Amino acid sequence: MSVVSAIIGTAERVPLPDVVIRAAIQRLCSRTATRLAAHDAAADAAFAGRMMLRPIAEHAEAGRDEVPASFFADVLGPSRKYSCCFYKTAATTLQEAEEEALRQTVEHAGLADGQTILELGCGWGSLSLWVARQFPHAKVTAVATSQAQRAHVEEQARQRGLLNLRAVAADMNVFAPDAQFDRIVAVETFEHIMNWRKLMTRLRSWLAPEGRFFMHIATHRTGSHLFDRSDREDWIAQHVFTGGLMPSHHLVRQFDDLFAIEKEWCWSGTHYQRTANDWLANFDAHRDAIEASLRKAYGEQTCMWMRRWRWLLLATSGLFGYADGTEWGVSHYRMKAAE
Repeated sequence: MSVVSAIIGTAERVPLPDVVIRAAIQRLCSRTATRLAAHDAAADAAFAGRMMLRPIAEHAEAGRDEVPASFFADVLGPSRKYSCCFYKTAATTLQEAEEEALRQTVEHAGLADGQTILELGCGWGSLSLWVARQFPHAKVTAVATSQAQRAHVEEQARQRGLLNLRAVAADMNVFAPDAQFDRIVAVETFEHIMNWRKLMTRLRSWLAPEGRFFMHIATHRTGSHLFDRSDREDWIAQHVFTGGLMPSHHLVRQFDDLFAIEKEWCWSGTHYQRTANDWLANFDAHRDAIEASLRKAYGEQTCMWMRRWRWLLLATSGLFGYADGTEWGVSHYRMKAAE
């Protein structure tokens, strides 16, 4: 058994100091970064080929045991943005970072009033609610992966009088809208999609003429890799990110027969590091309320899952902060249908 496996196994049973968990995360990041260093376009082509053999979304049933919405209300910022935020200065707060990330997303995606907009994997609705409020003549459809998220988005839209926002819950393996859209937006959704070609082929047919597809996704600078459940050292794959992947920044180019990149942007991993650190601070500040929320989902396993959620936040901080944010980061792409 490796040192990392021993640490994770021990931490399943008893609490360990953050410094020990962070050291294990650093070791995992170093191991993965070394393995990915030699990856190139040929490796991405091979990876994309293997993806074609998989369903669109694997382990979709894993989301059925839903964590209560109150948990995320205590951990996330005011907008409940469950994705990377953007910190303009050292003094930027989580709320300000949420709003700046939303502003940049709207700008990069080319969203505007009067458009029909589809958001795939809307989470707790931060972007769809922001867009519906900012563009009252746009028609926004928010696709959630859980009924809890759908209900939250619907209730927030009702409270804010946003009649131009509709929320649905759907399994991406079978989702099929009955309309075309001027813009399709996916924020940290394609990390959960295993067969990009199949979904992007469908997605292209959902775009109106002259429409655009915008993707916000966590990436590695050179290599794509899976969160592999069979790897006993891949704790995130085992317990949190089942059926997911971390693409390289260039993986999307393996699908240029479907979509051509019109413009792209990169965010340093330090933005996600700070996002995770702010979420961790909220977690620690609301431990009693969070424990009560998690007990509804996990019962007698609540203490273990309290530790696991903290590990997820520590792991996110460690991964994206590795090498001063130069190894893993966030990529934005605005794309049009290939000719």
